[in-house]
Amino acid sequence: PLTSEQINAEIGAAIQAHTGKAVDLSRPDLTVFIELLYNEAFVYFEKIPGPGGLPVGVSGKVVSLLSGGIDSPVAAYHMLKRGCDVLFVHFHGTPFTTPASQRKAIKLVQVLTRYQASPRLYLVPFGEIQRQIMLATPAPYRVILYRRLMGRIAEEIARREGAQALVTGESLGQVASQTLENLAVIEEAVTMPILRPLIGMDKQEIVDRAQAIGTYELSILPGEDCCRLFVPSHPATRATLAEVQRIEARLDMDDLVRWGVQGAEEVTTTEERGERGEGRKGVRFLTQL
Repeated sequence: PLTSEQINAEIGAAIQAHTGKAVDLSRPDLTVFIELLYNEAFVYFEKIPGPGGLPVGVSGKVVSLLSGGIDSPVAAYHMLKRGCDVLFVHFHGTPFTTPASQRKAIKLVQVLTRYQASPRLYLVPFGEIQRQIMLATPAPYRVILYRRLMGRIAEEIARREGAQALVTGESLGQVASQTLENLAVIEEAVTMPILRPLIGMDKQEIVDRAQAIGTYELSILPGEDCCRLFVPSHPATRATLAEVQRIEARLDMDDLVRWGVQGAEEVTTTEERGERGEGRKGVRFLTQL
């Protein structure tokens, strides 16, 4: 058997004899790549970069909050890229909104299926919970209260699924709820780590990535989601934990969490095979927690 250096020398000499070209290791006109296996060899002339990352599942399981907008699918993709098994949770405004956001969430998960073998999605009815918050709390704090409650519900689902962290699509300063002060108050509601892979990205960077992974066109489709339901005109941008906890005391938060978790429907997106073998995406409703 020959060493790699000996193989390089022999093949290089053969190419030089055939083409009459001189060897130039600094600025070659053409680089020939060769992968040698036991009984065969692969010869190629170009390396095409892939997405990189780690095999899905090697970094543990996480729960990604999927809003249906541009950001959260990109955040989920980043965690898939880093080897996480991602389970999705979508909060919808039923009974005060149409099912449009649920359909969009299912389609987004189906797009992300190409990066994960068995994607799963929980659909959580959140409209009545939001109404309870709206009736009992001052308007500027409602978005923060919604986010804290979403975190608690998602965390309970994560615990039941054996997940180790939550994932959100928040980007620092992008909207009122994403200031440092508000993010700290929201995060205090849960004990699991909240991973925010987009935290330092600007909107155009996120849009570019959404277009690259194929979620952008779905994300910009119209659809009523709970993020726009009962939202105040002037939300608080620098909430304090003491003030938010004082307001939360007006609500039975444990009961609202149970309400959300018990209403969660699990959906699995499947790829069925037709008579000709072509792939067809399907949706299967499985169970309630």
